[in-house]
Amino acid sequence: MEKIAFLGLGNMGGPMAANLVKAGFSVTAFDPAAPALAQARQDGCATADSAHDAVSGADAVISMLPNGGIVKELYLGARGLLQALDSKTLVIDCSTIAASDARQLIAAADERGIRAIDAPVSGGTAAAAAGTLSFMCGGEAAPVEAARPVLSAMGANIFHAGPAGCGQVAKICNNMLLAIHMIGTAEALQLGVDNGLDPTVLSEIMKASSGDNWSLDKYNPYPGVMEGVPASRGYSGGFSVALMLKDLGLAMDTAAGSATSTPLGALAKNLYQLHGGDDDNRRLDFSSIQNLFRRPAGD
Repeated sequence: MEKIAFLGLGNMGGPMAANLVKAGFSVTAFDPAAPALAQARQDGCATADSAHDAVSGADAVISMLPNGGIVKELYLGARGLLQALDSKTLVIDCSTIAASDARQLIAAADERGIRAIDAPVSGGTAAAAAGTLSFMCGGEAAPVEAARPVLSAMGANIFHAGPAGCGQVAKICNNMLLAIHMIGTAEALQLGVDNGLDPTVLSEIMKASSGDNWSLDKYNPYPGVMEGVPASRGYSGGFSVALMLKDLGLAMDTAAGSATSTPLGALAKNLYQLHGGDDDNRRLDFSSIQNLFRRPAGD
């Protein structure tokens, strides 16, 4: 498998495509945004004028798109890609979408004799750039195994979660927990700061204690505590509040479908909705939830 079509070159997709080139794959990329295509060319990708042009002759197609509606339009629409792909092509959708949408895509691909899996990712933009993402795959074992060499060029962990759609379920479970412990971390740090503690000192104490978690270790939300994270650059870049709200919405929809009690997930969604009520906040990284707890200057 040498020729890869990569569709969707945003904050995650762009670095992922670049890592495929570094691993020796021939990558043809497409995105409707001209700046994203220009960056892809700098990263060594060939670029195409359309998704259909990009997938011509590809051994595998990887998509990294914002939502399920766009994914279904791309593959299943009136001019959907499934009508154009060779039966030997492997479809790897890395978007985070509803499990039902993933199942619909994989079933439609199967009807045309095309192998397809859902493979959403975790790790954020830093892991996308470093090639250390975690992939949560749903689908039959054979296409998941066929995808491993490609996924290994972009990630450090590849999990086969189960049948079609299971990758999406695993992803929303993970991101619901991520939202919960990010909010808890921000709240605890603010409590300490408001009572005279240095947030860096408090972070070190909690990291060595029972309150340790990924948000403290890798993605501290308090400004000035950790270098190289969104909190150190005004919460720019990273994984936006809008995207976290999308994922929490998917989690709540899934919970409703299975009659699962998720009170903390529901509370996390409500708090992110409160924080994201301002359009400017929706564009910030999700760790900006820290600002929901910080006092205005002068208080």
